Amino acid sequence: MTLTAQAGLDAVILDYNGVIGLQPTTDQWLRLARTALWPDDDLPAFQHAFWNARSAYDAGQLSDLAYWATALGHHPGARRLRELRDADTDMWTSTDDRVVDVLHQAHESGLPLVLLSNAPRHLSDVLDRHPWRRLMTHAFYSARLQVCKPAPAAYQRAINATGADPDRVLFVDDRADNCHAARRLGLRALHYTGRPTDLAAALQSPD
Repeated sequence: MTLTAQAGLDAVILDYNGVIGLQPTTDQWLRLARTALWPDDDLPAFQHAFWNARSAYDAGQLSDLAYWATALGHHPGARRLRELRDADTDMWTSTDDRVVDVLHQAHESGLPLVLLSNAPRHLSDVLDRHPWRRLMTHAFYSARLQVCKPAPAAYQRAINATGADPDRVLFVDDRADNCHAARRLGLRALHYTGRPTDLAAALQSPD
């Protein structure tokens, strides 16, 4: 499918994880849990601890040490902290080549692409070094913004960067609550459910 720029859409704001980035596998979660010295048979409890303080970490309110100390309930030590951060980061850096192909075509058509992702600082730095990042005219990460989606302030930074009216900007995210927040700000929204053909069609459609 070849994308062509069309008058109904002036820019696209994209989430990273769950759209460009693939969700972690069970094996990746287990690797992280084992790095944390968490029992293998208690992965759901580890994931609960992982997510419980994640919003504050993503928003730049917790350092790597403060986040992992909160998640684990104890100081992990300098060496284990580095191992945890590296294993955590690795979980989020695999991309969906099919989506990247769609974005390459959109970029070549002249459609501006802006990234808006909830991500901690170290992951943000790693993502900025990936080849697909060059497709983005701007990239906004929650740790740098000091605010996470679905807070309106996060969207507003991305909207301002497009220089377009919100009703001519498409927002793409795998979370329904983030899409609802985008629509409340006047953006178009695509709740992405893992089908690159849906994304390609939305980038072509004037409606």
